[in-house]
Amino acid sequence: MKQIFFINDTTENKVSFYLLACFLVVLPYDFFYSELILISFGLHTLIHVKKENIKRIFSKPVLVLVSLYLLGLVAMIYSPNIPEAINVATRQLAILLFPVLFAISNINLARYKMNLLCIFGFSCTCTILYLYIDALQTILHFNLPVSSLFDLLFMNHSFSLPIGMHATYLSIYIAFSLLIFLYLLLRGHHLEQKWVYIIASVILFAGLLQLSSRSVFIAFLVIVNLVFPFLLFYGRERIQFLLAASIISAGLLLVIYNVDSFKTRYISELKVDLTDQVKIIENTEPRLARWNMILQLAKRSPVIGYGSGSELKLLKEKYFENGMYNSYLQEFNAHNEYLSILIRTGLIGVFLFLYILYFGFASAISSRDVPFLGFMVIIAVVSLSENILDLNKGIFFYAFFFSFFLWKDRPGTGENSVNQATRVT
Repeated sequence: MKQIFFINDTTENKVSFYLLACFLVVLPYDFFYSELILISFGLHTLIHVKKENIKRIFSKPVLVLVSLYLLGLVAMIYSPNIPEAINVATRQLAILLFPVLFAISNINLARYKMNLLCIFGFSCTCTILYLYIDALQTILHFNLPVSSLFDLLFMNHSFSLPIGMHATYLSIYIAFSLLIFLYLLLRGHHLEQKWVYIIASVILFAGLLQLSSRSVFIAFLVIVNLVFPFLLFYGRERIQFLLAASIISAGLLLVIYNVDSFKTRYISELKVDLTDQVKIIENTEPRLARWNMILQLAKRSPVIGYGSGSELKLLKEKYFENGMYNSYLQEFNAHNEYLSILIRTGLIGVFLFLYILYFGFASAISSRDVPFLGFMVIIAVVSLSENILDLNKGIFFYAFFFSFFLWKDRPGTGENSVNQATRVT
């Protein structure tokens, strides 16, 4: 396992590697540490930048990734809330920084791709272990039965509360880490390390169920049932894996349906979210009802939207008009990245975001890069239920890994992801 954590390279590149590794280790925790390491990596990269690397900033992957951020800056011009627009631009600065820093950095990202992905996976595994230990300590302290661990009181946001992280965003990290280890298991060679990956996978999968984010769980099932068989296998092996994955997925869904807490979280609450009927007495204000209001707003300015920083103000007014007082008081955003972009930058922004996603999917499929394609599926699916580019944890995840995967091809580094997996195994 030490090959993952110790590299043979120049001192400059070692520092870059360990700064990136530290960034991934602390990513599930307070964003202050992530910001501090990002600043350190940025300063280190700028100190060692070479003149010939500057032109890489104008490469297509970089321009594609930063385009959405630049459009947001333009949308500040007609924003009705300049302070909030500046706040959004500040939060999303990583979307600009990571593509640029990776472009001018001298480190060979392709060479250490799987090393860094594994480090992130192990960090998330340790995070889930800590959360389970904390939950069990709480159960023992109040003399509750161990079975209480699977009650709603210890699921979703309650489970992730000790580290102060939104359950959906932690679920994104966990699902992506699980994808990495499953990929290594399917492509690995050494039995000793396989057991490490198996144990980590079991812990991560348990955490994924405990966090019970529906959108992330759906994305994970899509990856297992579509991405894995069609990118990793051929012929009879593909059919066998498809059958096995389908049977396991069906069995898992059956278990969820028959366990009350899981059924409530995964099925009953999903049904509520997908209705457009607001029930004030039952205090239900489903996402679909809020999305309908957003579409009504979008009709008034469909092409360019209302400007950066306009979303919360407009939605709060709409919530109040329609008696959705809980959403008003909680200041809920769109809970849909596509609709959020529609409000801020109109159809121009939506089409640009869709093109960025297309560019990522096309790049991942053409290179048959399973972790990259899995990442794209997670982003595309979770964006249907969350403003993934509004919170630091979503922004950092999106900006780091999207830039990381797109900037994996350098002159003289034409190694694919399978070769990288072989190196760390």
